[in-house]
Amino acid sequence: MLELLGFIAWLIGLYIWVFILSAILSWLVAFNVINTSNRFVYSVGNALYRLTEPVLKPIRRYLPNLGGIDLSPVVAIIGLIFVQNVVVRGWLMRMFGGY
Repeated sequence: MLELLGFIAWLIGLYIWVFILSAILSWLVAFNVINTSNRFVYSVGNALYRLTEPVLKPIRRYLPNLGGIDLSPVVAIIGLIFVQNVVVRGWLMRMFGGY
């Protein structure tokens, strides 16, 4: 059980990095540093979009429209950090006395 919860915490950390990479890629595309007509950039962007959009779409429904600013990745990352630290690691600390 300890290994499973540690693996879940690791996966959540990896998913947080996917959100960060997605945000950085969207900024690079928005400021025309990289071009999505490049097949590799398009493939990476599409993969990141498909990985993050199922989580971001429900969050965007509840956040107010702030124009060009999208705060949904920040809310998702804060929620994932909460789940990772409080729920998973907190449960580990309570059950096994440390992690």
